[in-house]
Amino acid sequence: MDWDKLRIFHAVADAGSLTHAGDKLNLSQSAVSRQVRALEESLNATLFHRHARGLILTEQGELLFDATTAMSKRLEAASARIRDSEEEVFGDLRVTTTTGFGTLWLAPRLPKLYEQYPDLRVDLMLEERVLDLPMREADVAIRMKEPSQADLIRKRLMSVRMRAYATKDYLKDHDFPEKMEDMQDHRLICQNINSAQVGASVSLVQEMMTHDVQSTLTVNNYFGVLQGVLNNLGIGILPDYVIQDFPDLVRVLPEIESAEVPVFLAYPEELRQSKRISAFRDFVQDEIIAYRKALKSKETI
Repeated sequence: MDWDKLRIFHAVADAGSLTHAGDKLNLSQSAVSRQVRALEESLNATLFHRHARGLILTEQGELLFDATTAMSKRLEAASARIRDSEEEVFGDLRVTTTTGFGTLWLAPRLPKLYEQYPDLRVDLMLEERVLDLPMREADVAIRMKEPSQADLIRKRLMSVRMRAYATKDYLKDHDFPEKMEDMQDHRLICQNINSAQVGASVSLVQEMMTHDVQSTLTVNNYFGVLQGVLNNLGIGILPDYVIQDFPDLVRVLPEIESAEVPVFLAYPEELRQSKRISAFRDFVQDEIIAYRKALKSKETI
């Protein structure tokens, strides 16, 4: 198959329009149309249904688009490896992690990374869905469980536990809870148990809800939970790493905590030599070492 025709087909399928694909490729609509028609003739198959509102892939077109998408991602990976053969750290770095870890722990520390590597362009993708690293949906991931995908280099960074916190101001105005039964006098702020999250957090919240909690505020991510706690709405279930950056938080019910949640950094084997990946990995590891030292120092005070 002619690669140039495949490239044009992929652009049309991605854009859903001959005109938009032509604009992207700097080709006229008629030139794009001729190339697509020639590809269909060579395959003896119809790749698009033509509609007034645009183009829709046929079943055969879907199969070919899946193949060209995989080829495109492999080319992107090869291009990244070539760029990473340089000594300088620069270019795009797509990082995926959870909304909670990304907003509460990682993002506040990124200024230090940019100070070291001002030419780096980080695309921070925050979602609970596990992106496919071998298929280059992202370059590097920080996940709350050990990755199961093959061909990944993985490193355990630290462990997290979900615990109960409130602000000092809130505890001045409300009775300090001494035991789980006291939660019926407080509002519980937590992630909705139906939202995507680690099982350890769900189990802890479910346990607390068995103690006749009268008022709740549920949010679909930890950033929202933290905002509720900081605004003195009640007692929140939060990952323990927030305590370093928010010293006004006080842990309550110290006997209550989730099971240990491992935190892993992972990236594709093919990016082993990537300068961008190495720089980000070393940065995260250094920040975690500093985080641990700060916590240890606080515990000894």
